[in-house]
Amino acid sequence: MPELPSRPRGVLIDLAGVIHVGDRALPGTINALARLRAAKLPLRFLTNTTRSPRASVVGKLQAMGLGIAPDEVMTAVHATHQYVQRHHLHPWLLIHPDIAAEMGPSAAAPDAVVLGDAADGFSFAAMNQAFRLLKQGLPLIAMARNRFFQETDGLTIDMGAFVTALEYAADVQATIIGKPAAAFFEAALGELGIGAQEAVMIGDDLRDDVQGAQACGVAAMLVRTGKYRPADEQAAGERPALVCDDFAAAVTAILARV
Repeated sequence: MPELPSRPRGVLIDLAGVIHVGDRALPGTINALARLRAAKLPLRFLTNTTRSPRASVVGKLQAMGLGIAPDEVMTAVHATHQYVQRHHLHPWLLIHPDIAAEMGPSAAAPDAVVLGDAADGFSFAAMNQAFRLLKQGLPLIAMARNRFFQETDGLTIDMGAFVTALEYAADVQATIIGKPAAAFFEAALGELGIGAQEAVMIGDDLRDDVQGAQACGVAAMLVRTGKYRPADEQAAGERPALVCDDFAAAVTAILARV
């Protein structure tokens, strides 16, 4: 388990469940962010949310009074679009309609299947079409594989269940773009210009935030908000470097080392 750096030089922060739930900033978040900025620590906000384009995510955060700039936010949607372009792919898309403009249209003759959190779009017909394309040999690219997330009215199933269903049915292995993929964390570190041992990750998801970051050598803190459940602290596998009640407490722990 990577230990918290003695003098952190950058912070990676999950959004939903850590900074906000729904359209509401969590208590103490605005002040805690101001304290991080006063310490001149560079930040990157990492989100696996695949129902909204980056501009919408940033606009929502700014409407909450969080003052987060567009270039500070890394989304799985944006990273997937970059991946598709870099590999010159022409995918068939099963995604949420709100990100259609950012991802573009499905190709008439696809050479890959790209999956996002399609929400109500996960119909039998759509899943079966994805399955048939995969059985033809097309690769499966998934923006994320989170199991669930926290909404204002409770936990909600996420796209990971649908990724796993297609992997099982078509006997394929998906390429995951967002957390916990190493490339996602490494891209954030590259933007900050720091090494893994100089960074700290703050998240509410033990597997995708904490264990994903720590697999890349980044010390990670788990907060008891959002999708966190008490059983997380007894779960098998790599443990967090520190468990904090909320984001504000995590920031206090970081600033004690700056």
